[in-house]
Amino acid sequence: MKDVKFLTAIFAWLTIAAWSLFSAGAETLTNYPLPGVTCISETRTNPLERLFIAEVDLKNPRLHLRVAPGGPAPERQGKWETTLMEPTHIAAREKFDLVVNGDFFIAKGVNDGEGTNSHFAAGQWSRTEGPAMTDGKTWSTSTNERPCLVVHKNQTVTIESLTEPGGDDWQVLGGGPQLVHNGVAVPAPAAVAWPHQGKVRHPCTVVGLDKPGARLTILVVDGRKPGIALGMTYDELAAEMLRLGCTEVLNLDGGGSSEMAVSEADTGTMKILNQPTDGHERAVVNVLGITVDK
Repeated sequence: MKDVKFLTAIFAWLTIAAWSLFSAGAETLTNYPLPGVTCISETRTNPLERLFIAEVDLKNPRLHLRVAPGGPAPERQGKWETTLMEPTHIAAREKFDLVVNGDFFIAKGVNDGEGTNSHFAAGQWSRTEGPAMTDGKTWSTSTNERPCLVVHKNQTVTIESLTEPGGDDWQVLGGGPQLVHNGVAVPAPAAVAWPHQGKVRHPCTVVGLDKPGARLTILVVDGRKPGIALGMTYDELAAEMLRLGCTEVLNLDGGGSSEMAVSEADTGTMKILNQPTDGHERAVVNVLGITVDK
């Protein structure tokens, strides 16, 4: 029996050692926090990266995708549609089991910033940059077409360009740019059209679909953390999502907004997996949430 235990231990050690060599400086941890959802965290050293991946089985009938706005709409709305709220607070309100930040947004009287220079706070009047729909109710439209993640009434999920949700849509989350289409990386667009361009890496949040539309992959990348995580360019994000098997990929808001949180099984509280660059989670305009039937 001792010999068997010894050989088992040696085999386990060799397996770990072989994986360490194979991964070329990457450390990967995988768990299954929710039925139909696999969460993967990966730390790389060349270049320095921290990735958080959620692979979602869209064919699992217990899973439900929803787009949820931030806080209550302003009393005198005008162009303002909602108020900013932290993703974990939205998740608690909506009883989400997993949540990530959503669309780009504009907040009244606030310019974009990071860390102590960020003045985004809960309760500020805001509006999305792209279309938005929750449970069949449109609450934002766009003058120009923007790529969106769309959950249709029949529960199929697509990535398509819209100015406003269609008649067969149920949930719509705007973003941009589209990084992969028909399994091919889309050339990075001009800087005047989208933020975070060129060869500079940034924290990012992206979503992608496999060809059959059976799996949704959500990727959050930490960045702007010297010595810890650099972030990724659009081209690097496209390559990463292609590696993960996606044929359609949409970029969401990034920078200080990038966040992935999951519900802890023992307490039910939301745990933020990555490290937002403000030093705490940023209040945002909307989120993509996943609920699992208990």
